[in-house]
Amino acid sequence: MKRYRNLGGDSNVSEFEIGADHIVVKFSGTIRTYRYSYSRAGQNHVEAMKKLAQNGRGLNSYINRYVKFKYDK
Repeated sequence: MKRYRNLGGDSNVSEFEIGADHIVVKFSGTIRTYRYSYSRAGQNHVEAMKKLAQNGRGLNSYINRYVKFKYDK
């Protein structure tokens, strides 16, 4: 897992890991990780999340707005 830079200073995302067709996100204060994949969240959303994660800004807001409960079960 790679540390999320949190350039905005107010994100609950602490770490992430990017795969070919998914992104795994870990939130602050939790042990659990959440895997968002093409098959569940959609390719466009996953690719947008990958960019936000790499940029270090906006990932938490994006998740809450568009894919909050669309993680793999």
